[in-house]
Amino acid sequence: MSAAGDVAARATAGFRQRYGAEPAGRWAAPGRVNLIGEHTDYNDGFVLPFALPLRTVVAAALADDGRWSVWSELDDEPVEFGPAGADEPGRVDGWAAYVAGVVWALRAAGHDVPGARLAVASDVPVGSGLSSSAAIEAAVLAALVDLGGLDLPADRWPRLAQRAENDYVGAPTGIMDQSAVIRGRSGHALFLDCRTEEVEQIPFDLDAAGLAMLVVDSRAPHRHADGEYAARRKSCERAAKALGVAALRDVATADLDAALARLDDPETRRRVRHVVTEDQRVLDTVELLRAGRIRDIGPLLTASHASMRDDFEITVPEIDTAVEAALAAGAYGARMTGGGFGGCVLALVDADAADAVAAAVAAAYADRGFTAPHTLPVLPAGGATRLD
Repeated sequence: MSAAGDVAARATAGFRQRYGAEPAGRWAAPGRVNLIGEHTDYNDGFVLPFALPLRTVVAAALADDGRWSVWSELDDEPVEFGPAGADEPGRVDGWAAYVAGVVWALRAAGHDVPGARLAVASDVPVGSGLSSSAAIEAAVLAALVDLGGLDLPADRWPRLAQRAENDYVGAPTGIMDQSAVIRGRSGHALFLDCRTEEVEQIPFDLDAAGLAMLVVDSRAPHRHADGEYAARRKSCERAAKALGVAALRDVATADLDAALARLDDPETRRRVRHVVTEDQRVLDTVELLRAGRIRDIGPLLTASHASMRDDFEITVPEIDTAVEAALAAGAYGARMTGGGFGGCVLALVDADAADAVAAAVAAAYADRGFTAPHTLPVLPAGGATRLD
C-alpha cells in the first residue's frame, strides 16, 4: 500500500504535466469498508463503516474560464465540461461523471461553484467494493468548497455527495459510503442511523488491542451486481409495503417471526430476515465495541456473512472461500463487505497472524483455481481533508 503522500505526489505531478502549473492545494478522501450492516442503509437501518488508509487525492486550482477540466491517472485524456454538462445529468459519463455530479449537486443546492482544473490520483482500487466512487466525490467536493469559499458545513457533505451519485451518475446508493469517507475518524468506526443521519464515533482501536482487519480483495468479477442490487432493494421496498411499515428498519427483532408469517413468498421472507437480523447485529456490535470487547464481535461478523450468503444470496464462490479459509486459519470473524457479487472480505485477526491468514486464503484460492487475491491489513483512518 502506498502512503497518502505518494498518492498526493502523483496527483501533483499529473497536475503539473497536464496544466503546466502548480495546484493551489491538494485534498484527500479515503476508501471505506463496512464493518457490519449490509443492505441495511436503504432500509433506513444502521451501518458501522470505517475509513481506510487508502486515499484518493485531488490536486486542483481555479480556472478563469468558468469551466471544469479533470484528469485522472487512470485515463490520460482529460475531460472538460461547462455549465451545460454540469446542469444536465448524464451529459458527462464514465469516471468523470462523479466529478460532474458533484458540480451539479453543488449548483443545484444554490452554490456558485468556481471553474477549476483538477488532477486525480488514487490508491483506492476501482471495482473492489471499497467505495472508490465516494472517495473521488468527497475529495472533489472538499476541493471545490475550499477553492470557492462555499458556505457548506461538512455535516451536509454526505447528503450532497449522495445526491451526485444517485441523481447525476444514476447509482442507487444509500448514504453510508459518503458518510464514512467524509466523517470517518482514525481509530473509530462510524455508527450511522441511516434514517436520522445521526452519527456516533465508536472506539475501534485495533492497534491498541493487538488486532488488525485484513481486507481481502477477492478479485472476483462483479457478476450482475447493478441489476441484482436493484432487485434486492425493490424486494425490500415491496416487503415493507406489504408489512405496513415505512421501511424494514421498523420491524423489531422480537416481531420478526410474526412479520415473516405474513409474507407468502419464501424469497421475500429470506430478504426480510437478513435485513432485520443484520440491523440487530449492528446494534450488538456497537455495544461490544463500546465495552472495549473487540475480539467478541467476531461471531457477529461471521453470522452476518452467513445471512448474506443464505438469506440475501449476494455472495460468490471466491468470497465464500476467502471467509472459510480465514476462519479456518484463526480469524475471530470474517464476512463479505459491500453490495455483493464480488468485492472484498473482512477478517478480524491478531496483528501478528495477518500474514498467516492471508497465506491461508491465497492457498485456498490456488486450490480452487481462482485468480490470486490481494490482501492488506488495515486500521481505521480519518476522513476527507485538505492536505496543504
